[in-house]
Amino acid sequence: MNTKVTIAGVELKNPVMTASGTFGSGQEFSEMTDLNKLGAVVTKGVSSVPWPGNPTPRIAEVYGGMLNAIGLQNPGIDVFIERDIPFLQDYSCKKIVNVCGKTVEEYLAVVERLNDQPIDMMEINVSCPNVKEGALAFGQDARVLEDVTKKIKAVAKKPIIMKLSPNVTNIKEMGLAAEAGGANAVSLINTLMGMKIDINRKKFVLANKTGGFSGPAVKPVAVRMVYDVAHTVKIPVIGMGGIATAEDAIEFMMAGATAISVGTMNFVDPETTSKIADGIEQFMKDKGIEDINDIIGCVE
Repeated sequence: MNTKVTIAGVELKNPVMTASGTFGSGQEFSEMTDLNKLGAVVTKGVSSVPWPGNPTPRIAEVYGGMLNAIGLQNPGIDVFIERDIPFLQDYSCKKIVNVCGKTVEEYLAVVERLNDQPIDMMEINVSCPNVKEGALAFGQDARVLEDVTKKIKAVAKKPIIMKLSPNVTNIKEMGLAAEAGGANAVSLINTLMGMKIDINRKKFVLANKTGGFSGPAVKPVAVRMVYDVAHTVKIPVIGMGGIATAEDAIEFMMAGATAISVGTMNFVDPETTSKIADGIEQFMKDKGIEDINDIIGCVE
């Protein structure tokens, strides 16, 4: 039985990945789940210099999920290269580094630093709704997205995955823009823009007022967008958004995703990714499916 999938020439032992920003670089989760069982670990966003993130409070529970306005807090590329990449080398999963920036130059600086590191791919975050400069604007205008993709692709020595924002009118257009810019793959969806108000205090719950909405409630939107993009572009699509079970993961793959990422549910159960990997294998056994690639895009 084959559970391997290939993205941009990189072979993953299975299609299960972690969604950036929900798994750190795996250090904390390695004590609770086996990283060797995963297809890939996608790290938290890394910037050219340390980012403090947004003021607190910056996380809130809501019906069907959560809001976050972390603001891509991270210690910067120097610490990441010194601390996180060596840690990941002890595991057989593929290593995908999420790259963030507020200007094109900042993205390029991180990409160039990562070029000679022992990683497999880079995921470019042009879709975070909590960073006031840069990221979201890059991900909401097709011409800008194509241009920034071209500039990153021109300097990147590793395959690049462009992470798409759902906060757009036409997701197909964004997928085509990333493809036209030379992206090796696209990942979607990032979080939806949301808000929560404390009616007793008459205040916004998040200091940032708005935050990214994620969790099981966004899944139907995510499946639809993955289907739309997968049936529009010729490059691989990585699906995410509310995945909690193997059944959820398979649904995304049937919609056209080559691989899937698990995010919010890591906070609920740190073993979610391992359980999904096992569950996909069990589904294949139960249905007599020999090759996982036969599932991808099987629903037209």
